Amino acid sequence: MLEKVTVSHRGARYEIGRAEHFYGIWAAGTSQSQPRPLEWWPDTQEGWSGAWRRFAAIEQPGTITPVRQRVALFTSTAASPAIRVAAVALLAAGVLCGVVGLFPGYLGGTSLAHETENLVPHIIYLAAWCAAAVLIYLGGSRLRVGALLGLGTSLVTFGLYFSDLGSVIAGGAHLLGAGLALALAGWLACAAGCVVAFRFRSPDAPARPASSEMGLMAVVALAALGVAVAFAPSWDSYILRTSTGVSETVTAGNAFANPGPVIAGDIAVMVALVIVAAAAALWRPMRMGAALLAGAVIPMLAQAISAVIQLGQGVSPAQFGISSAQAAQSGLTIDSGFTAVFWIYCAFVVALAAAAGWMFIASRRDSSRPGAILTSGVVVPPQGGAVPSGAAPSGAAPSGAAPSVPNAPGATSA
Repeated sequence: MLEKVTVSHRGARYEIGRAEHFYGIWAAGTSQSQPRPLEWWPDTQEGWSGAWRRFAAIEQPGTITPVRQRVALFTSTAASPAIRVAAVALLAAGVLCGVVGLFPGYLGGTSLAHETENLVPHIIYLAAWCAAAVLIYLGGSRLRVGALLGLGTSLVTFGLYFSDLGSVIAGGAHLLGAGLALALAGWLACAAGCVVAFRFRSPDAPARPASSEMGLMAVVALAALGVAVAFAPSWDSYILRTSTGVSETVTAGNAFANPGPVIAGDIAVMVALVIVAAAAALWRPMRMGAALLAGAVIPMLAQAISAVIQLGQGVSPAQFGISSAQAAQSGLTIDSGFTAVFWIYCAFVVALAAAAGWMFIASRRDSSRPGAILTSGVVVPPQGGAVPSGAAPSGAAPSGAAPSVPNAPGATSA
């Protein structure tokens, strides 16, 4: 059964609006996924006045803003199976393409399965999309979490896959392997599945956060910028020493030392990360922003893991244009390590991941607070049912001054 709801005003933690037969207060951003309000009042002018006074009393001062009225459609978890099935099917097909693409030649005939430093990041991407598919399949508010998680991963990995394709563009079509083609098809299917789920639930757009959350915004913005800036410079450091005591330090991995198409892909990664992180910091409810941010952090974390794996595999003199015979003759030894930029990158990635975790924990804490501050004896309308217009309100309006009562929202969106 579909039920129309009009949200008229929203604050930092709550929103107020009208359903078919009652006025209600919901936790911010949950009116689309939870048909039952935290508190409700009868569908009368007096009921609206009482609801507004209650809303103004429990909301943070100065955060209440009008919302362009729109209709939210409530459905049970089985109300729209075709949409969920389509999104999950696209994600499943994308993951399957990605898994199959691990084994044929990827670039220049070498498969990802034979390059551990490249295999592990791709497995991490696929795992993120698998988690998104499971959450979308479960439905309810978890559908939105899964869609945003997968969308964050898809947006950031676009540049990473484009960088691989850029090597083909710059080096010639002979470098394109079936593995890369399957991986690109898998990315496209996974991204499409996340978009289908995202559009179906029509999540709230990013909104202005409360002043108390500006610190979190600053942390997320600085961490995202730090990750983006530290992503480009060289991470790998090598010290070449000969038996005569001559040594030379060489760095490798600078993104801007690659061909133009590859550089374009790396820049796309950095831009996408900053934009997605900014959107996540603004998103309400906060747990949805946390899901979007987590999806963006996963590929960046995978890049750091890949670098560690590559370092652990050692280095060959051939990487520097030196044959094994020349290396043996000069007594060449090579010590490998990371530049300071890599550790700065890791620190920013950890900070970004911690911010996502804090956002999720804070949203859970806030969602548990209404039960403590709402009046006792709250009457909640039955699931999927209507509230009788003559029923008693959930509680009396608190005493004290309150903002003037605006006009009651209509029954349909404007």
